[in-house]
Amino acid sequence: MVKVSASLLSIRDKLKETTIEFNDLDIDYIHLDIMDGIFVPNKSFTYDEIKEIINNTKYPLDVHLMVEDVESYIKSFAIFDPNIITFHLETAKNKEEVFKWIKLLKENNIRVGISIKPDTKVEEIYEYLPFVHLVLIMTVEPGEGGQKLLPNTIQKIKEIKKYIDENNLEVDIEADGGINIENAEIVKEAGANILVSGSAIINATDYKEVVNKLKE
Repeated sequence: MVKVSASLLSIRDKLKETTIEFNDLDIDYIHLDIMDGIFVPNKSFTYDEIKEIINNTKYPLDVHLMVEDVESYIKSFAIFDPNIITFHLETAKNKEEVFKWIKLLKENNIRVGISIKPDTKVEEIYEYLPFVHLVLIMTVEPGEGGQKLLPNTIQKIKEIKKYIDENNLEVDIEADGGINIENAEIVKEAGANILVSGSAIINATDYKEVVNKLKE
C-alpha cells in the first residue's frame, strides 16, 4: 500500500492545531522540510516549532534536509529520534562525503534517505541505492510549498523504479512536490510508494478525504 507523508510547511501560523488534527488522519509520517536559506532560498522550522510538532504528533518523523551543512543537521536531528533523514546528493562535495553521511545516520539508528532535484540525473544516485532505505525524487524545485508538479520528473521515478527492480533492491521511492488527488495516480503508477503532500491536504475542506484518495 502507498504511504502518505504529510508536510506541515505551509501552516506555520497554526502549527499546533493542525499537527493535532493530523493525528486523526490515516497518514504514515510527518514530513519535516528543513531549510537553511543557503541550499534553498527559504528557511524553515525553528527549534521551538519542531518541538511543538514532536510534542503533538503520534506519527514518526520523515526529515528532509535541504541544507548545505548536512553533518551538523544530522547530529542536531538525531536527538529527535526521527524514522528517516533524507539529504540531498547535490550538497555533497564527493562520494566519500555521501558515504560518511550514510554511515553517520546508520550509527544513530536512523533510516537513510537520499534525494535529487529535478535537474539532477537519476544515474548519479545509482551507486548509493544499495546502502540507503529511501530515494526521494523532488517533483518540484525544492524550497517552497504550493508548487505544481513538474511532468518530466515522472520519468525519473520510472527510471529509479526500473533500476531498483532490476537490481533486487529494497528501497522506498518517495515523491515530493505538488502532489494532489489529480496527479497522485500517475505518480504511483510510475513507482512511488510514499507520497509527500502538504498543500493538497491543508487546502482541502476534508483532510481525511484527500488522504484516503491519495492512498487508494
